[in-house]
Amino acid sequence: MADSHSMEEIQKHVRVYMYVFGTLMVLTVVTVAVAYLHLNIWPALIVALVIASIKAGLVAGYFMHLIGEKKLIMYILALTGTFLVIMFILFISAYHDQVGRAALEMVYHVA
Repeated sequence: MADSHSMEEIQKHVRVYMYVFGTLMVLTVVTVAVAYLHLNIWPALIVALVIASIKAGLVAGYFMHLIGEKKLIMYILALTGTFLVIMFILFISAYHDQVGRAALEMVYHVA
């Protein structure tokens, strides 16, 4: 079996993986630092989701090799992300319905 990869090409890939690993470590430190800011729930949730999305994108793109995939895989990934956003919206709206109902029951003493 012939080795089709040159040493320079392998080193280039390893360098990219090390940069991604370093970026993931920095984002982990940022996540911990943000936890010490004691933000309110919504800003903390937004910051945590943004950082987690960036980290997930790096892992999926580089370690799972989605950067070089065909367009069909990217469309399926985008569709999955769209459904994830829809599920988050449904979850948040259902939560607000329950909170609103509980507040109405407390005000009007409706059982």
